[in-house]
Amino acid sequence: MKKLFLCSIVVLLFVTLVKAQPGKTQVTKWQYDRNGAVSITWDDGSINQFRVALPILNKLGIKSTFFIITGQIPGSQYHGKFIGRPVKDIIKETATIPTNKSNFFERASAAGYLGLIGPLDYHYKAGSLIDAGKTEEAYKAIDECYRKVRNNEFKPGIQHNDEYRDAHGTTWATIKKYAAQGHEFASHMVTHPRLAALDEPNMMYEMEKSRLDILNHLGIQYTFSAEGPFGTENERAVTYLAKVYPALRNRMPEPWLKEIDRGSKDTPGNTGKEYVQYQRGATTKTPLPLMKAWVDTTMNRKDTWLVLTHHGVDGIGWEALPRQELDEYFTYIKNHEDKLWVATFGDVTKYMRERQSAKVQSNLGNGKITVKVSHPLNKTFYAMPLTLKTYVPTGWKKATVVQGSKKQTVNTITDEKGTYALYQANPNALPVVLSGV
Repeated sequence: MKKLFLCSIVVLLFVTLVKAQPGKTQVTKWQYDRNGAVSITWDDGSINQFRVALPILNKLGIKSTFFIITGQIPGSQYHGKFIGRPVKDIIKETATIPTNKSNFFERASAAGYLGLIGPLDYHYKAGSLIDAGKTEEAYKAIDECYRKVRNNEFKPGIQHNDEYRDAHGTTWATIKKYAAQGHEFASHMVTHPRLAALDEPNMMYEMEKSRLDILNHLGIQYTFSAEGPFGTENERAVTYLAKVYPALRNRMPEPWLKEIDRGSKDTPGNTGKEYVQYQRGATTKTPLPLMKAWVDTTMNRKDTWLVLTHHGVDGIGWEALPRQELDEYFTYIKNHEDKLWVATFGDVTKYMRERQSAKVQSNLGNGKITVKVSHPLNKTFYAMPLTLKTYVPTGWKKATVVQGSKKQTVNTITDEKGTYALYQANPNALPVVLSGV
């Protein structure tokens, strides 16, 4: 009996100790304290993404991210070009010097700008082989290309890739209108090249000039995110991309993020990381129940960010999905918005980074709680409101939350640690003051 009594005291003391003290504040893992996040992204900017898919998204109130090929948009200042020696000199040199590590990138970069129909296909083939780590095979592909050039086996003309052609029909004026509706527009380069096959001047041209056109037509906020075409994870290409854009869908090597690319068979599983980025890309062969299962996995965990990658819509673009399937899928996501934060790729990235670097200070006095949240990140991009969870005195049924001129009243919530208020706050701004109602 005495032992039972002592055990009861220990349990009571433990429960008392784990109760959160009023004023204790944390930034929730996801905006609005949701279970997970979902970002719907689009590659290439093919016209039916805007004619068909975007109205579905707007009907549901979902904001999406579009990675656009800027060189084909009327009014763009920068278009595809080769930067380097005269191509006739390169062609002549290929007759006597085989392709090797010292000349491969120059030759592969020039292939699409020889004024011929066909060599661009070899640029893509070589880039694919480099992405796959098959260097010698890539060299042989470029040798074959230039042998055919020297033998006049290609017809004269200007060749564009399929993605570039399918993107025609959009203007900067319409893109600006869509951006004003809350959608994110981001870079998919000037011409949709194989970045892994480009030399430094041509790679930087594709990255920097695409950014400049977006900057000039949409503003600096839209220069945050980018996707290197074909989802490249080539180390060299991603290193250059990261110098130009703060956020890459290709890869974000954060120490607190586990990345699963869309080609991987891996699942979120067990991880010691704070977050999991779970990329999935539906094709015409992907069953809708599997697509919904990705969403279910995300909302049943607490750490997962589902990044969906789409391309074609209704017959236009790569692996084009029908509008009926997209409508049903996006409606399924919307119907679970109580558990999922559905937001653009850029916004989720910003929230996670702000949370990971945030410093929260709080104190209780005179019946009020004062909270200050700050972070050291670049204020140009990182100004996302953060969701704060502040424990309050148990008698508070509601809390008035004031930050500067903004005032809100929220119902308090009780969990195993006590009573708390959940609210939005701007970092690096005036303190938040909470009082009971």
